[in-house]
Amino acid sequence: DVAEVRKNFNRHLHFTLVKDRNVATPRDYYFALAHTVRDHLVGRWIRTQQHYYERDPKRIYYLSLEFYMGRTLQNTMVSLGLQNACDEAIYQLGLDLEELEEIEEDAGLGNGGLGRLAACFLDSMATLGLAAYGYGIRYEFGIFNQKIVNGWQVEEADDWLRYGNPWEKARPEYMLPVHFYGKVEHTSDGVKWLDTQVVLAMPYDTPVPGYRNNTVNTMRLWSAKAPNSFKLHDFNVGDYIEAVLDRNLAENISRVLYPNDNFFEGKELRLKQEYFVVAATLQDIIRRFKSSKFGCRDPIRTCFETFPDKVAIQLNDTHPALAIPELMRILVDVEKVDWDKAWEITKKTCAYTNHTVLPEALERWPVSMFEKLLPRHLDIIYTINQKHLDHVAALFPGDVDRLRRMSVIEEGDCKRINMAHLCVIGSHSVNGVARIHSEIVKQSVFNDFYELEPAKFQNKTNGITPRRWLLLCNPGLADIIVEKIGEGFLTDLSQLKQLLSLVNDEAFIRDVAKVKQENKMKFSAFLEKEYMVEINPTSMFDVHVKRIHEYKRQLLNCLHIITLYNRIRKDPTKSFVPRTVMIGGKAAPGYHMAKMIIKLVTSIGNVVNHDAIVGDRLKVIFLENYRVSLAEKVIPSADLSQQISTAGTEASGTGNMKFMLNGALTIGTLDGANVEMAEEAGEDNLFIFGMRVEDVEALDRKGYNAREFYDRLPELRQAVDQISNGFFLPKEPDCFKDIVDMLMHHDRFKVFADYEAYMECQEKVNQLYQNPKEWTKKVICNIACSGKFSSDRTIMEYAEDIWGAEPSGLKIPPPNIPRD
Repeated sequence: DVAEVRKNFNRHLHFTLVKDRNVATPRDYYFALAHTVRDHLVGRWIRTQQHYYERDPKRIYYLSLEFYMGRTLQNTMVSLGLQNACDEAIYQLGLDLEELEEIEEDAGLGNGGLGRLAACFLDSMATLGLAAYGYGIRYEFGIFNQKIVNGWQVEEADDWLRYGNPWEKARPEYMLPVHFYGKVEHTSDGVKWLDTQVVLAMPYDTPVPGYRNNTVNTMRLWSAKAPNSFKLHDFNVGDYIEAVLDRNLAENISRVLYPNDNFFEGKELRLKQEYFVVAATLQDIIRRFKSSKFGCRDPIRTCFETFPDKVAIQLNDTHPALAIPELMRILVDVEKVDWDKAWEITKKTCAYTNHTVLPEALERWPVSMFEKLLPRHLDIIYTINQKHLDHVAALFPGDVDRLRRMSVIEEGDCKRINMAHLCVIGSHSVNGVARIHSEIVKQSVFNDFYELEPAKFQNKTNGITPRRWLLLCNPGLADIIVEKIGEGFLTDLSQLKQLLSLVNDEAFIRDVAKVKQENKMKFSAFLEKEYMVEINPTSMFDVHVKRIHEYKRQLLNCLHIITLYNRIRKDPTKSFVPRTVMIGGKAAPGYHMAKMIIKLVTSIGNVVNHDAIVGDRLKVIFLENYRVSLAEKVIPSADLSQQISTAGTEASGTGNMKFMLNGALTIGTLDGANVEMAEEAGEDNLFIFGMRVEDVEALDRKGYNAREFYDRLPELRQAVDQISNGFFLPKEPDCFKDIVDMLMHHDRFKVFADYEAYMECQEKVNQLYQNPKEWTKKVICNIACSGKFSSDRTIMEYAEDIWGAEPSGLKIPPPNIPRD
């Protein structure tokens, strides 16, 4: 209740303020509120973990190098049903809850889709009552903060822990050693890995609340610590100071998140991170498997026969692939299980999710690096591969080419380990993340493996949590839905189907349009404050936010903007549908073309936004530092969602689902989950254009010639020439020559081939936008049909088809009610 919240807030504030400082800052208020809310979590957290130890269910371990959590305060209040009480209490104290929420740093421990998916999955696993644990790295610096300086992206370190993190709890009592380097010896007593360097893994636990079910699961993130003896033998030769300073070398392992999305960078530090999280996590999993009584450390189980019945390990892409050889090492070398039995246990325990088909994203580590860093694991991988190839050779005698294609070890100038192949061989299940993607995985990327074991391959279409991506970020929309169909949809999103009966309901159409307009007004105010650009809030909000990547085709959007601009200039008296085009996203720091794309967008914006002839009919804004907390603001305000990747390149996408749920209409290709969105809502309720996967393949066979399109389409030619001749950057006319050269001569993603269809489709968008009522009807259809794209549904399918675990509908009693 409100009085209770107020009392606890004041108590925490009192303890926050140090003796010599009696004036509270906004940050003090934020921390006092965070601690007040956290108090409500702790009792539930302890009780949930006790409950698991008593029931001893199968435990799910979600291993990911990324968890893109965003902010925690509001999400926790929503999950515990505390938001109204906190809002009122804070208001009574003369403070503003929204202002306090803005003080919290995003936990940006991920790059984009893969890390945000992991966060949604944790939310759903807790809401479904699964005994689940997220395991990753507690990066000191998450995804960089993006500043736009003079139109260019500049990176700043994301020092998110600078003021402390009220949501984590260090658990030094569970600190574990992780070994690197050293040598392997084969002794009569088995294989020994000796003379290793040790780094300690310190766990930090973050509570993950389910939605109003009193379940609180754990995300455990490891931080690297040097042992106190680290390099101290150097002390004996006199350089004590140097030896202590060198502790940084060990602790660098958890210093910073690699900022690449869909791109493999084969650095030794990254391989160390991947092994670090896996080695610490597996020790923890095995400790918990052996003791399985609350607070007890004594082993109860010593036989590993039942391990796969009690443990499911999900590998989020290949980054935690080393879990496979590491589990083998523990079983064979430490627990003395024989090889074949250990391999059977490992396969039954591990499952692998593939997230991309782009060849440059697949992890292929040099054997030489493994030999130095993880010599025992290299041995194990060689043995796994040999047994695998023997099996394939027996089934396909004489097919040497097939053996080469299916090997984990790629021969060549630099021998490499193909981590995806290791994952497929070492798992009992391999899944893609949307139906079309899972088909591509079977038909091309892993076709040989699919022919060998077709039953191993499945699809699990991604989803998003409706708690954060509707209730939290769009309360206005959530309210009018609750009014019509009750609150059940928040944990069973398929109930949104009931809204279909309201598609022609005048009052509901008005309500939906009004909520959207209010969201647009609010975001316009935000943009005017942040960007000093005056926004026309009745214009169409056309939004394209995601990582900047050639395959996501922000350049196709640029060509559309330029063409619109040229049309307005050519005939200023004609009536045009006003648009505010927003493009946002981070470019990997080393990705030259992505950085050039940002510069192009900002340059186009500079010209368009200052052209008096254009006025407020077209505005172009690059949204700086796109991240979870900014997504929560922009998505509810969007009218049009751009999902325009080349067919066959975006594995799923999840931004597309967030926009759909929040009442934006999609313009997109039939790629990733767009295919299933169109299927759910009906293709007439989306703006689908462009080549299908088979058209892209046909064009590849024929040979894609960009010049054909350039020569044939005058508007395209004009736009390209303007980019080329410095129209958008007169002071540096040659700035964009790399972009034009790529588009004309080596564009893997065939931007020009879809230009004409995209322009025609955008014309349909304009037509419909001029009829607000018809537009809103399609919006209602989309919202009503977005139920499939809940991460609850996705996780139910993982639990049933892959993990063999039962979601429990059980509501654990809250801490204030005695247990039975």
